[in-house]
Amino acid sequence: MKRTLPTFIQKLTAIAILVLSFSVTAQNIPFNCDYSAYLFQYNDVYVIDLASGNSFLAAEDITSGNINAAAYNPADGFIWGYLSTPSNTIVRIGKDFQTTSFVIPELTTGNKYVGDISPDGIYYFKAGGTTYFKVDLNPNSPTYTQYLSTETLSQSLSIHDWAFNAVDGNLYAVEKNSNILYRINPTTNVVESLGEVPILAGLKYTYGAVYFDADGRFYVSANQTGTIYVIQSVQDLTPSSQMSSNLFAFGPSSASNDGARCPTAPVLQEICDNGIDDDGDGLIDCDDPSCSGFGSCAVIPAPTTANDGGLESNGRLSEAINKRNFNRAKNSYKFDQKSARRVTKDSSNTSVNRAASNTTFQLQDFVPLTTINEDYAVDSTPQDLLNITNATEVYSVDYMQNNASIASVLALKTENGVYEHTKYICDRLLGGELISVSTMDINGQAFIKSIIKNVDGSFEYVLSLSAKLANNDANFAIESHWNLDLYEENVTFYNFQIWSDSIDDLYSLAEEVLILLDAEKAISGYQLSTPPTVFVRKGKYNNGALDLQIINTNATGNVGFDSGYRVTETSDFNYSNSTIDLNQDYITELEVSTGNLFDIGFRIGDGINTPDDLFMSDGPWGVDDSEANTTVNSYLVSPNTTTFDSQDFPIERNVTLNATTDTYVAAYRALTPRFKAVDLNDFTSFKFKAKGTGNLEITLVKQSITNWDEQYKTTIALTDSYQSHAVLFSEFTSTLTPSLEANDIVTIVFTMQSEDGSVTTKQMDIQDVRFSRGNDLSVNDFETETVNTLIAYPNPMIEASNLHFTSQKSENVELIIYNQLGKIVYKTSVESLVGNNIIPINSQNLSSGLYICKLSSTNTNYKPLKLLVK
Repeated sequence: MKRTLPTFIQKLTAIAILVLSFSVTAQNIPFNCDYSAYLFQYNDVYVIDLASGNSFLAAEDITSGNINAAAYNPADGFIWGYLSTPSNTIVRIGKDFQTTSFVIPELTTGNKYVGDISPDGIYYFKAGGTTYFKVDLNPNSPTYTQYLSTETLSQSLSIHDWAFNAVDGNLYAVEKNSNILYRINPTTNVVESLGEVPILAGLKYTYGAVYFDADGRFYVSANQTGTIYVIQSVQDLTPSSQMSSNLFAFGPSSASNDGARCPTAPVLQEICDNGIDDDGDGLIDCDDPSCSGFGSCAVIPAPTTANDGGLESNGRLSEAINKRNFNRAKNSYKFDQKSARRVTKDSSNTSVNRAASNTTFQLQDFVPLTTINEDYAVDSTPQDLLNITNATEVYSVDYMQNNASIASVLALKTENGVYEHTKYICDRLLGGELISVSTMDINGQAFIKSIIKNVDGSFEYVLSLSAKLANNDANFAIESHWNLDLYEENVTFYNFQIWSDSIDDLYSLAEEVLILLDAEKAISGYQLSTPPTVFVRKGKYNNGALDLQIINTNATGNVGFDSGYRVTETSDFNYSNSTIDLNQDYITELEVSTGNLFDIGFRIGDGINTPDDLFMSDGPWGVDDSEANTTVNSYLVSPNTTTFDSQDFPIERNVTLNATTDTYVAAYRALTPRFKAVDLNDFTSFKFKAKGTGNLEITLVKQSITNWDEQYKTTIALTDSYQSHAVLFSEFTSTLTPSLEANDIVTIVFTMQSEDGSVTTKQMDIQDVRFSRGNDLSVNDFETETVNTLIAYPNPMIEASNLHFTSQKSENVELIIYNQLGKIVYKTSVESLVGNNIIPINSQNLSSGLYICKLSSTNTNYKPLKLLVK
């Protein structure tokens, strides 16, 4: 187990210990310039790590009134703020979050929501307009806690927080809507515009919490999205100079808020090209949001489309994905955004017009258009979800810019509870990483947003919500939870999955969905959950164990691990529970032993905060019984018992299929849970054991081939006893001219057909499937064969083959090969050894045709073998 313990978590642990060990005198303990930022929301306190954006609720209801204009006081080490009630009251806050109030009678009534404290302990705070107040908070001053003066700025500013820069002693703020950075001289009260902050251009957020670090970096947090931006070295800026600004981290949204932080404390910075996690957030170089503007960190467009999304997050998840993608491949289906039908607004189909005519609403009525200034939108509805999920209606749109998708909205109606899919569960199953989980404030409500890094390195910002009818269908009520079991059961939901390659577009789309819902039926209430404080950033199943990286944002010691899992696709669920020791570390990398399994759903949590749910799976087996007169009589997937060579690419689990058909039946196995391509060019052959009835067609499905008839195939003959096969890639043929290039294999398909169209029963038993770098079968391939069985590989033989047999004694045996007329065409004698033996043969003078191989022994009666020569 590997653990990482950044300074931030050490600080959080110290805070937790102080809170738990509170005493009457503990309120006299100052913060003393720790590294954390503190976000005050109403009368609750959150601790924020600016480097990662992660936060946790440190204290609730610490005062009777709301706290605003919060500020760290360098003169005494405490945090101070202004109380909404009682009037004219400021409050001192200790490190244990105990408070002491002071009434300042000279102050005007009303809230004061902008504030900070100078290095010499003078509190500067204000509401709107040009007026601000000064109170002495230096404990060594004779006027300590006394009103000093009322001051007037040189111009009015629409700001919601300001902060002192310890480098130059000036106040700084960013104005709402204009996004202009202002410098305020605290001596002259002159306000100086330094220009629009480039990274904020075009945004309409409120910046209610701002912070400084020791080097004069100015951190600005957007209330609505929680995004933290940084402006470099503001003390060096002039109105005509170029401003350097960037994303820094993704934190929690907030309202009625203010931020406080020691301005001389450093903030860890990520160096974007050294391959090291410099700031301790678990993100290296270009994966860190603070590196998004760095020269070598190219922005990778997220290849998003709702047409590929929307599978259920339950025990059917991986199999449903597999079935959907197999059917798409078999039918040569590929969604093309460039040729898809474009979607435009229809003024005659607005919610208002239809409400007036008492017509019913449709899913598309709640999907925004022109909200994010897309070039155009296309209909990307995945109708095949209706066959394999609990959705009864589905509609989706992809938003296009420069002929590439920048966002998607997937809307689904379900009539028996919420739609059983969340993108953050599904994408981690499919190899994605959950970079962060926090909140986004829409209509004063804190929705959970998550940031997902895809396998290709692109990032997506994700939010989901569901609407249900309430108050005798007069209203909509909104639910949004991290855990699916928190949604109301057995009701109709209108579900919305929203994702984008921009957090700002995500906010705009989600806000517009709620506006459209409210226009149809007024929203009467919200039921929302908080984000998980402990979550799995990434994980994979590997050789009987789960490799997990767990992020622990609130210094939790232990979490429960409750799981339900299946050993194979057809086995029953097993359940287990255990405890994982996180040792209060921020990042824990560990291996959870599970034994061989097909899939596992598990929940981790501390029993208090929102737990994290995750579903993981191996690439699944599936059955294609889509033909009308095909009936599956039995289907069983069983564990492998063979230990594969370390140089092989194993396909875990064996399959047995018995079906009646007058056309065909097939078993297929995806190489990955998401039907993604695997490069197998390092391998040369496909090996397995099989028995059954008739011919078995094997297809290696390439992602780059869209026409199913052009896929690469080969055929072998099955017998009623197991035979081992090693099929060279060169033996797979296609109507295409080039030989097989195994650089993008997505699935393997085993097909059995009724050769004459009559109803027949077909049986296939397939074991020990793997791709191999070798062309020959090993001794282990024949360990389970009966001692009187003669096996040839390859069969059919092209130039050479090997005859395999098992001998119980050392003796001289004779091999005789007959043609179809019974004439001996080849004879040889060999001295056999106890165990497995091989007799190599080549075509020599054998012409194409069928031959009978007979092995004569005084001790064993070997069954004759049919050998086909091509």
